Amino acid sequence: MTNQHPKSADHTAHAHRKSGDGALRLVAWETTRNCNLACIHCRASATTGPYTGELDTAEAFRLLDQIGEIAKPIIILTGGEPLLRDDIFDIAAYGTQKGFRMVMAPNGTLVTEDIANKLVAAGIKRISISLDGATAQSHDNFRKVDGAFEGAVNAMKIAKKVGLDFQVNTTITKTNLDQIPKIQQLAVERGAVAHHIFLLVPTGRGKYIVDTEISAAEYEQTLNWFYDQKDKTPLDLKATCAPHYYRILRQRAKKEGKSISFKTHGLDAVTRGCLGGIGFCFISHRGDVQPCGFLTADCGNVRQRSFADIWRHSKVFTELRDYDRLKGKCGPCEFNRVCGGCRARAFEATGDYLAEEPLCSYLPRKARK
Repeated sequence: MTNQHPKSADHTAHAHRKSGDGALRLVAWETTRNCNLACIHCRASATTGPYTGELDTAEAFRLLDQIGEIAKPIIILTGGEPLLRDDIFDIAAYGTQKGFRMVMAPNGTLVTEDIANKLVAAGIKRISISLDGATAQSHDNFRKVDGAFEGAVNAMKIAKKVGLDFQVNTTITKTNLDQIPKIQQLAVERGAVAHHIFLLVPTGRGKYIVDTEISAAEYEQTLNWFYDQKDKTPLDLKATCAPHYYRILRQRAKKEGKSISFKTHGLDAVTRGCLGGIGFCFISHRGDVQPCGFLTADCGNVRQRSFADIWRHSKVFTELRDYDRLKGKCGPCEFNRVCGGCRARAFEATGDYLAEEPLCSYLPRKARK
């Protein structure tokens, strides 16, 4: 996979002062909004559809061509449920031929041995399988489909059998907060290569379960627990939609007098908290480009503008790359270049994607009296 480079906390913070230069590392592409599940946290409120206006095969290939003109990022084929697209294996194979690292985010319920072998043949390097409960009852309640847990676990078994790497993704809410250690242990037992946690962003159907969002204090406690696991588990660990983790990494390392080994490339890279518009972007099923799937700020559509033009010149992206524009306590925060706060949460709470992160309990040094 990727090389690890030990860096001191201070050196790493300094290295990321220039990380707003728009070097594209990751693209999540919602290849379809159709889905066979109806998860209560879904940012897209996806259902079985049908949804109109999806990029067709020719447009999909053209999009990959345009992305390849400026970078060779990891391409995450997501949805909805990407396996519901008839041409998904052709898209994956085309991306592989273009030199991209192609990965996919299915929900697991449609993964058969035949499907898994086709994914491998198309060059898919890893799939992510969501596990939001440590038991069938808790996971199925979250996913709103009976048998979702069994399907996810079976997909892990199949992926392991055919030699397809998989990671476990977990969206953390009040309903499963106490199950996170068991979920992580299950990921280890099933042979996952990584565990990525996601802190709920209240968009889409997630708006309607905002009362299950954990508090700022629980947020801090959970991320500190996650940090403690890095020396206790064989899994690669990454926190997403949880930019505070990148502050905690540095605080803990400094306090403990340790140097941390950071993965600086690949899916498990520990680089910066919020990458939206900085090293990452999201492309919707209709070709709308956004900083991330949760931040629906209009940056342009690939049917009207080239991807390169949108990525390089969108007003939203250029503003997000200027950390001096951050407002509230995020502005003077000494960690704003390695954390940055969740811009989607700020936007959802205030209508301003540059506002301060609403779920952060940290008080910057400059703001203390």
